[in-house]
Amino acid sequence: MTWFFTLAFALSWVAWTPYILSENGLGVWHYSFPSALGTTQLLGVLPGAYLGPILSAFVVTAVADGRPGLRLWLGRFAKWRMSRRWYAGIIVAVPAALTVTSAALGDRGPVMPSATVLAAYLPGLILQMVTTGLAEEPGWRDFATPRLQRRHGPLVGTLILGPLWGAWHLPLFLSDWGGWPDVTWTEPLEFMVTTLTFSIVMTWVFNRTHESLPLAMLLHTGVNNYFSIAWSDMFPRLHSTTHVFLIASTVVAVVLLAATRGRLGYDPKRAEPAAALRT
Repeated sequence: MTWFFTLAFALSWVAWTPYILSENGLGVWHYSFPSALGTTQLLGVLPGAYLGPILSAFVVTAVADGRPGLRLWLGRFAKWRMSRRWYAGIIVAVPAALTVTSAALGDRGPVMPSATVLAAYLPGLILQMVTTGLAEEPGWRDFATPRLQRRHGPLVGTLILGPLWGAWHLPLFLSDWGGWPDVTWTEPLEFMVTTLTFSIVMTWVFNRTHESLPLAMLLHTGVNNYFSIAWSDMFPRLHSTTHVFLIASTVVAVVLLAATRGRLGYDPKRAEPAAALRT
């Protein structure tokens, strides 16, 4: 676990350094990253994301557990054949929860999204799945969550992973990604609390779907896609997604903790094949 987190942080942070030092960040390097699909983050942020969690998970799994471990790790990628209710539930529940929370925080209800937004929503979700989802979740959920749960239990393991997941993003607050130079010191702190509460939701979905990585990716990217494509059109008077995401994820996390008594759908029997790799 130590090697995984060390490599994930180091590889991503080194790769992000040019973006942070460029005009898209601190402005030390007088160069701006070109835009792709309307954002500089695809070229400035995504390479570092691919070099971090997913590559670190692959390397550490190969070294520590060999081919049996890699087969188990890659096997979670292939768990697509889950009940359609899970896919429909996540696709509907994520925007519904964020819409209700946004409406509660705003002074008026949501505006009906334009036809352009509706047309872009599904392609945007697919793009998020092969970028953010593929870059991060093979590390955080596929590699880290099973190991942390075996060692510490589902709740404590998630309480360890959540802040580390948030801390991995911290350098990006010095760039366009984090709203630099208008970012305040409270925003990274609030973001890390959000990654903690949202990790509780992620752990429950991961466990309840028999460790399906595609569904974990869909949950993560569903949030990103809603905020990136639909949210600003639907709530033009709101200017920050931070409070919305924090409140929505906290409410759902509290409900799940109460309903599962902190077990978050964890089945120790599923940990036995992975534990056997070390015996």
